[in-house]
Amino acid sequence: MVLHPSLGISATPSFSVFTVGGAKPPAAPPASAKAAKAANVETSAAKKANAAPKQSTKKKAEKKPAAPKDSAKAAPVPMSPELRAKYETILSVGEECQSPAELEALLQKKDTFNAYDGFEPSGRMHIAQGVFKAVNVNKITSSNGVFIFWVADWFALMNDKMGGDLDKIKVVGEYLKQVWAASGMNMDDNKVIFKWASDEITNNAATYWPKMLDIASRFNITRIKKCCQIMGRLEGNLSAAQVLYPLMQCTDVFFLKADVCQLGVDQRKVNMLARDYCDAAKIKFKPVILSHHMLYGLKAGQEKMSKSDPDSAIFMEDTKEDVHRKIMNAYCPLKPAEKKEDKGAVDDAGKESMNLVGDDLKNPCLDYIENIIFGSNSATFKAGSKTYATFEEVKADFLSETLKENDLKQGLIEALNLLLEPVRQHFTNNAVAKDLLAKVQQYKKEKAPLDRKFRRMDPSAIVPPNSDLVFCPTPSNNPSLQVAVNLLSQLQGKASPVLFLADWSAKVLSACGGEAKVVDAYFAVVVNTLKALAPDTMASVKVVKQSDLILTDPSNYWISVINVGRFFNLNVLQEGYEDADAVGNVIARMMRVADCISLNSKTISFMAQDKMSEIEASIIKKYFDEIPLDAPDLSPCTGTNVALSQNDGVHATENSEYFLLDDPKVHGKLKLKKSFCEPGNVEFCPPISIASFFALQLGEKKLEIKRSPENGGDVDYTSEATIKEEFLSGKLHPGDLKAAVTAIMVDVLTKLTAGAKGDAAWKKSAAALKADIKKQAKKKK
Repeated sequence: MVLHPSLGISATPSFSVFTVGGAKPPAAPPASAKAAKAANVETSAAKKANAAPKQSTKKKAEKKPAAPKDSAKAAPVPMSPELRAKYETILSVGEECQSPAELEALLQKKDTFNAYDGFEPSGRMHIAQGVFKAVNVNKITSSNGVFIFWVADWFALMNDKMGGDLDKIKVVGEYLKQVWAASGMNMDDNKVIFKWASDEITNNAATYWPKMLDIASRFNITRIKKCCQIMGRLEGNLSAAQVLYPLMQCTDVFFLKADVCQLGVDQRKVNMLARDYCDAAKIKFKPVILSHHMLYGLKAGQEKMSKSDPDSAIFMEDTKEDVHRKIMNAYCPLKPAEKKEDKGAVDDAGKESMNLVGDDLKNPCLDYIENIIFGSNSATFKAGSKTYATFEEVKADFLSETLKENDLKQGLIEALNLLLEPVRQHFTNNAVAKDLLAKVQQYKKEKAPLDRKFRRMDPSAIVPPNSDLVFCPTPSNNPSLQVAVNLLSQLQGKASPVLFLADWSAKVLSACGGEAKVVDAYFAVVVNTLKALAPDTMASVKVVKQSDLILTDPSNYWISVINVGRFFNLNVLQEGYEDADAVGNVIARMMRVADCISLNSKTISFMAQDKMSEIEASIIKKYFDEIPLDAPDLSPCTGTNVALSQNDGVHATENSEYFLLDDPKVHGKLKLKKSFCEPGNVEFCPPISIASFFALQLGEKKLEIKRSPENGGDVDYTSEATIKEEFLSGKLHPGDLKAAVTAIMVDVLTKLTAGAKGDAAWKKSAAALKADIKKQAKKKK
C-alpha cells in the first residue's frame, strides 16, 4: 500500500521508507531550485566567512591527512552524468554550501564520504528534525555518503537539558532514534551510524581533548561568543560552560573525520569555525559545509520552531487533532508584515535571523510545503481541487488568491498526517518505542530543577589524601631560576607535597606554541633542577602530570570541568582578560578548579602578589563553598625575589635574571657583575636575596665573604638580617658581596649543567628547549 505516492513512501509493518528521486537519476539533471539557491548564497556568504585561499592544482604525493578531507582544487575532469546527479542531490540539501566547487572535488576524489550532524537529546522531536532530516539523510546516503549522527548527550548536559540529568538525556536520545526509524530514514547497509558523544569521547580521551584544547588556544573570546548562537543564548548571559559547546562541536568535525558538515543554518558559525581552524592550524583539507534551511515557527515572527512552545511546530508524535489545530491557527500571510524598528534591539548573536535566503513573506505554511512536502524530487501536493507538481505553482496560486488559505491549510494538514501516521503507529504498537515516548513526555511534565550532581574523579591511585598542592607555572622555552626558587619556597616544609604539572592546561594556553614536546621538556628541566638543588625536599614530593591524572577517569574529570563552568557566569571566569584574548584562558581556569576538586588537597599554595593567581584562588574558594568537599587552605606564598634588576617586564633583558639553561662559565659571572647592587639599598638588592636563598636556606647555612685584612678580613654571615644591617651601614661593600654571590651562582649553574650532562633525559629536554629558543628567534627575524 502506498501512503503518499508524491513522496514515494511505502509502508512496512512498523515504519515507512523514503526513496530519493525515483529509481535512477536522469542522465544529466538540471540544478534543482534548492541547489541553485545554495550556490547563489555561497557566492556572497563566502566573502564574509574567511573563504579558503586558492590552492595549487599541481598534483603532489601526499600523506593521508588525519583531518577531514575536502579540496579547494578545481575538479580535474568534468563530472560524469551519474556523479553530476549525486552532486545535485547533495547540493539540494542545503540552503548554503561552502563551497560547491569543494563538494564537486570531494565527489571526484572519494568513492564514499562521511557526512555528519549532531543532535542534542533535549526532548520531543519536531517535524523538521524528523521528516526533514530523514529526507536530507536519505539524499546523502543515496549519493554514496555515510551519515554519522553524533548523539550530543554531553552538549545537552552543558545546556541544562532534562535538568542536567545525563541518564534522562540518554533516554531521550534513544527516543529520537526510534522516531527516525519510523520516519522513513534509510538505515540499511550501515549507511547511518549513531555515535554517543559521552562514550566516544571517554574512550578516545587522549585524542579528543588535546584537539579541543588546541582549537580553544587559537580563537579569542569574542569569536566563540558569536558562535554561541547555536545554543540560542544571548552573549551577555552565557555561563562559562557554554563557551565549551562550540569548541567541542568544532572538535567533533575533526574527531569524526567528517568530509561534510550537514547541519542547520543556525550552526553555520561554528561550522565556519572549523574551516577557519584549518587555516590557523595549517590543515590543507577543509570540511564542506552544507547548511540546511531552518523552518519557521508556526506563529507570526518566529524565525524558527521552538521546542519550548508546543504550538510553534508540528511534533512527530502529534495527533491528527493536534496537527489540524496547529495548522489552522498558523500564521499564513499573503503579504510581508510591516517592519517595525526595535529601538531597544541589542546586537547579539542569539537574536540573529536563521535564514540566509531572503524571504520577506515568512509564511510558515508555505515553508512546510516547500521543505517538507516537496522535500523529495517526485513529490506532489493536493489542495482544493488541484494537484501541484512544484512548490512554485502552489505559491503563485496562493499569492494570487486562486488557492485560498483554508484550502492550502487543509491540503497541508492531510499531507502532514500521511507523513506522521507511520510514526504514530510505531509509537503505538512498538513496546520499546511506546515506553520511551512515555518517559520523555513525563520528563517534560515534571520540569525538574537542575540536577547538578557533584561528580569528581577518584585520584587515590595517584595522589595521597590530604596532600599539599603546588602548581608548576605555565611553561616557557626558557625557564627562569625564579621559577625554581618559587616552587621550592612553596614545597619546603609541607607534610605531603604534590607538584602538579598542568600540561594540558599549557596546551590550551598556547604555552611553548602549544608544542607538547617543548612543554614536556620544560617540566623535565624544572623538576630535575629542583631535585638537583634540593634533593632532601624533593625526596618527599609527589610529581603528578595533569594528562596522566585526567586519563585515569576522563569522563568524571571533564564533567567536573563542565559543572564548574555551569556554576560560574562567563564574566566571572573571564576576569583579568579582554574579549580579544584567547578563550583558552577561560578553559584553563575551569580546568584549574577541576584539578583542585579532583585532587582534594589539604592545602593549595599560590604566589602572593600575583594578580592572576589571586583571582584563581578566589574562584576556587567560591566553588568549594558550594560543593560537598572540605575547602582547602589557600596559602599565599612569598618567595625570594632573585631578579637581577628592577624592571616592569617590558624592558627586561637577558641579563635581568638567571635562567636554568644558562652557561655557568658565561652567565654565572657576567650577569651578577651587571646586577643591581646600590650601596646601602637593602630594599632591593639581588645579591643579598640570592645569598639568602642559596647560601642560608639551601647551602651551608652561611655566606662566606673573602677579603683582605685591611678591608676587614674574612667574615661569615648566618642570617639575612645581619647581612642587610652591615650592607646598610657600609661595613659590607657591594664588590665583596658580589664576589661571594658570584661564586654561589657559578656553583649553582655548574651543578645544573653537570646534572644535565649525566642524565640523558634531562640533557635531551634541555636540548629541546634550546632548539625551540633558536626556532622562535628565527621566526622573529
